[in-house]
Order: sequence, then C-alpha cells, then structure tokens
Amino acid sequence: MQSPTRLIAACFLASATLLVLPGCGEAPPPPVAVQPGADAQGHTAPTTATTAALAQQTAGLPLDDPQDHEDATRGFIATDKPLEIPRKGGGLVWNRPAYDFIQGPAPASANPSLWRQEQLNNLNGLFEVAPGIHQVRGYDLANMTLIDGKTGWILVDPLGSTETARAALALARRELGDHPIQAVIFTHSHVDHFGGILGVVTREDIESGRIPLVAPKGFLHEATSENVLAGPAMARRAAYMYGFRLARSPRGHIGSGLGKEPGLGQLTILPPTRNVDHTPQEMQLDGVRFIFMYVPESEAPTELMFFLPKQGALCAAELATHNLHNLYTLRGAKVRDALRWSGYLDDALTRFGADTQVVFASHHWPTFGHERTVAYLKRQRDVYKYIHDQTLRLANAGETPREIAEQLTLPASLAKHFGNRGYYGTVSHNAKAVYQWYFGWYDSNPAHLDPLPPVAAARHYVEAMGGGDAVLQKAQAAFDRGEYRWVAMLLNHLVFAEPQRADARGLLAQAYDQLGYQAESGPWRDEYLTGAYELRHSPPPAGGPTVLAGRESLLAEIPVARFLDAMAARLNGPKAEGRHFVMNLVFTDLGETHVVELENSVLHHREEAARSDADVTLRMTHGFFLRMLLGQTKLREMVFSDDLAVEGSRTALLRFFLLLDPAAENFPIVTP
Repeated sequence: MQSPTRLIAACFLASATLLVLPGCGEAPPPPVAVQPGADAQGHTAPTTATTAALAQQTAGLPLDDPQDHEDATRGFIATDKPLEIPRKGGGLVWNRPAYDFIQGPAPASANPSLWRQEQLNNLNGLFEVAPGIHQVRGYDLANMTLIDGKTGWILVDPLGSTETARAALALARRELGDHPIQAVIFTHSHVDHFGGILGVVTREDIESGRIPLVAPKGFLHEATSENVLAGPAMARRAAYMYGFRLARSPRGHIGSGLGKEPGLGQLTILPPTRNVDHTPQEMQLDGVRFIFMYVPESEAPTELMFFLPKQGALCAAELATHNLHNLYTLRGAKVRDALRWSGYLDDALTRFGADTQVVFASHHWPTFGHERTVAYLKRQRDVYKYIHDQTLRLANAGETPREIAEQLTLPASLAKHFGNRGYYGTVSHNAKAVYQWYFGWYDSNPAHLDPLPPVAAARHYVEAMGGGDAVLQKAQAAFDRGEYRWVAMLLNHLVFAEPQRADARGLLAQAYDQLGYQAESGPWRDEYLTGAYELRHSPPPAGGPTVLAGRESLLAEIPVARFLDAMAARLNGPKAEGRHFVMNLVFTDLGETHVVELENSVLHHREEAARSDADVTLRMTHGFFLRMLLGQTKLREMVFSDDLAVEGSRTALLRFFLLLDPAAENFPIVTP
C-alpha cells in the first residue's frame, strides 16, 4: 500500500495528464519485413500509381508562379546561419537546417504543391513588412511582429517558447537596434502565439503595468484550459498531425503547411492587463493608434485582429493565411464556426478594405498592394463561406458527411490560388466539420446509430470476406491497381481482427506511404506516414516527454478547479459505483478551499467553506501542488513537507485515489 502523500501526488499527476500507463504485458507483434528500397524508417518508394496521381492533382496549377516567392522574400534583412536554437539541457528546440533538403523540383515522394509551400515556409529571418513594421518568420511555427512606437516596440505574438522568442528578438535587436519592448499583443489563445512571453519580457514588466499586455477577452481561460481535460488524447493525436516521430526527409515530414513544425521548448504565459472585447476598439500603445476587431469563435475560441491606419496595415491574426485553414483540427478540438469566420473577414473588408495597403498575419508572409490585398481577403472570406454554404446545401438534400466530402470541390476562382489550397486544412475534412457543427456525428442512417466497435466489426468483416488470407489477397490486388484508400479500409479491418499478422501491417503501411506522398495537406501527409511508421515500429514507449514538460508557467495560471475537472474525468465510474466520499482541499497560500464529493459514480467539486462531514482534509500550498504535478517533489520530501497536512481517514483517502485511472498518452492508434 502506497503512502497517502504518494497517492495524493499520483492523483493530481493523473488529473494533469502526467502519468503514463505502461504496456499491458502482451507479447509484441512480429516485426514487419523491410521492403527493398525502403528508407531508414521503413517508408517505401513511391509507386507509378502515386506518380500518376500527383501529376493529375497538380495539372493546371501554376507551380512556377513567382508571386508568393517575391512576397515571402520582400523586405528581407538578415537571418541566423545556421538557424539552430538550443534547448537547455541539450538538443535543439528549433532546427531549421533539418529542412535544407527541400529545394529544387519535388521528389516523387511529395506532392509538388505541398513541396512548393514548404520551400516558401523554409524562408526565414527578419523582414520589413512596411515602414515601422517588421516580422521575424521561420523561427517557430508562428511569426513574431514588431511595430515601431514612439519609444520602443509593440511586440505581437511572442512565438511558442521562450527559446525561440528570445532568439527572434535577439535577431531584431542585432539588426535594428536595442529597442525596448513597450507593449505586447497576444492575437489569440493558441500556444504558438503566447508561449514565448517570458523570453521577451519579465513577469515584473507586466504585473507592474510598465508594459501593457493586450489580448482578446477570455484569453487566459481559453489558453489554460484547452488541453487540460483532453490532454492525453490531444497530445497523442498531435504526434500524428505534426509528424513528431518522422524523419525530416523526402519520405518523411517536410512541413505542416502552416509552417515547419511547432517548436517544443519552454512554454510560458502571463495574464493580460488589457482586454479587447468589441469591434471597433481603439487603443493607443506607445503612441501608435490601433483599431482592434474582436473575432471570437473563429480560428480560436478567442481572437483579435487589428488595423494600423498610419501604414494601412491589417493584421489578420490567423483568420487569413496562405492556405486553407482548419475548421476542424486533426489533433482534436472543438469545431470552428465557418460562417462567423467568413463574416469577420467580410467585416474587415468593409471597415478597412478601402485603406488597406498590406495584410500580414500570424503565419506565412504578407500580401502587398491595395488591389491584391482586397482580392486576397475576398478569396479567404469566400473559401470558408463556400464550404459552409455548399455543405449545408448538400446536407439538406440528404447527403451524408462522407458523401459531401467526396464530391465537394472549390470553384476554379478559389482553387487556382495557392492561398486557398489545402496545405493545412482540407476541403474534405472541413466539409465534415461544417456538417458536425450543425448535425453532430450521426447521419440519421440507423445502421450507424449503434455499430459494432472496431475490433468486433473487423472480425466479422474478415470472416465474411473469407478469412485473413483472402482479405490480404484482395488488398494486394487493390494495391497493385493503385487503389490505396480501398487497401487502407480492407487492411484496417484485418489488422484490428488479427494484429499479430506482420504481412497485413506491412502492406497497410505501404498503402499509407503512398497516401502520404500524394497528400497536398502537410497534416494529412504526417497522419498517413506516422501511421505507417507505427505499423512498422509500434507506438512510442511509456516514460517519454509528457504533456506538461516545459509548461510550469502555464500550470501556475490554471485555476485549481480546472485540475479538479480533469480529476473527475479520470474517475473510473464502474469501480466507483456505490461509493461516497467527501474531501476538503485547502490551499493555504491562495485562501481557497475546494470541496470534492463522490456520489452516484460522479465527482463534483465546489469552491466553498470546508465541510465538517468530510472524510479527509488536505492542506497544502499552491506551490507544493504544482511541484507534485510536475514531479519535482520527491517522495521523502512529500512525506515530511510542511507544505502538506492530512487530517481524517487515510484509509478512505487511499480507497478514493485507487478509483482514479492514470492517463495513457501513448495508446495505440493504427492497431487495437
């Protein structure tokens, strides 16, 4: 039996998604045979069918159009060579030279359109956008923007980690002068736009009010809550979406469409001191006039855009970038409102279009010139509304999500422009997102109301098709015909029915290779190729980097109640049946008491006065609580710490903690 303090730590570690379940002791499946011509990770050579498919997909696209390259290199000042940003303790947070292979014509293992996009995303350094506006691009997934004020810089989006933010600011100061930061703007609540804040300012700068920190209303809640409740699943799925396990190579990860990849460094956050909560909202920052737009429930739950009248410059945040964005992100998140997204861009055109001379964003490169910026914004506005309206038209005619996704294509006036291509989001999965927004997961076909789960269904399918050998034979014939989507459907059933079959996993991996090579979307490519990799090599082992690694600053800003929500989501309901338990959690330095109660196999919590009928009372400091979450407090220190006291029934406490399941971050995806 573990000590109560050890299990207290286990409880909160689980609720914060730190614990990882080890393997279940099953024998590992036999290895997949390495195919002739495979690369170091096992990815096979592109087939003639893939070569033909890529030629057909890109026919008519002006891949040699120089306009984007001219825009992406315009105003270039300098960069760091080599652009390698180290991580404290070893390794690199950012490794731009890893992508040096992306040059010249596309290899047969990459979609030429995506290859072109990633050549543009390879461009990095400090650029002048307009007089008094500069950007550092290619130092993280997002951009850092610096706007000249009367006495220093207004910094927009300090990237995703302290390391990359510090390096980007150092480049700007080296080339433009050692100007102080006089204000900071967070455009929205995604981590790649705020995580580097303590790399460019100090906590005292913000908390003292010396440097105003501007963000959209609700920023702190959304930024600190998105990944807590669903953290393990989101983190696992993000590894597929961003290709974290893939080599940077012509047959591996080449970029994410929106940028190269997320920089995985030290993540920090600070509470904003000024909110944007309506449109238009004017604000003076270091003598510069900003006109803000409040654009929530669009690309992020809370977001802002702004216009700079002096330069005629519109910051589109992440509502207008040089690709089709996600209405649904493959890592898993709430579906986004396509109609509202389009409406905000239309509002920006109405308010500022006549005066706009340049549009810059939180990703990619700017668009220059009045006529070109207006045309660009109209296309961005219309691509989301077209997908929205046409999905509803087809749904109202009785079409289901898969049927809509299969037939919906953009009109030529939108599709021929690279800024609307599906390098990040796709028409296919965005159409399904619109359907989900209005109708949810059910398409009203009773056969889909209560279908068998994957393993049970797979066994029936394989049996109905004549057994595993017959399925494999059919799949091989389909592979030879280049019907890789059908191969994936067939062999997914066989792998889930008979996961020990190395021949099935191997052929399915080959099909995923080809689908990945054909994908125009960076995330789709990474999804397929990561699936292929794990069919050959298995999921990552337990004990690697956790969801919370490098996130101490973020944890400090998360309300205690959010962790208790996450704890409730770890409760094993069947095991808890018939149990009743009450616990007081007293945070001595916060002046907060949270009462946790288990009844009806549900865990409730409220911030209220301690209950006299509680089974147990825990008294601790918030700092001790955070150290437990991060695993920074050793068992001996927990047992003897003055920061923790346990009053009441330790037996009841132990029984309660044993009802909480730990998180399984590295659960299998392409195998049962």
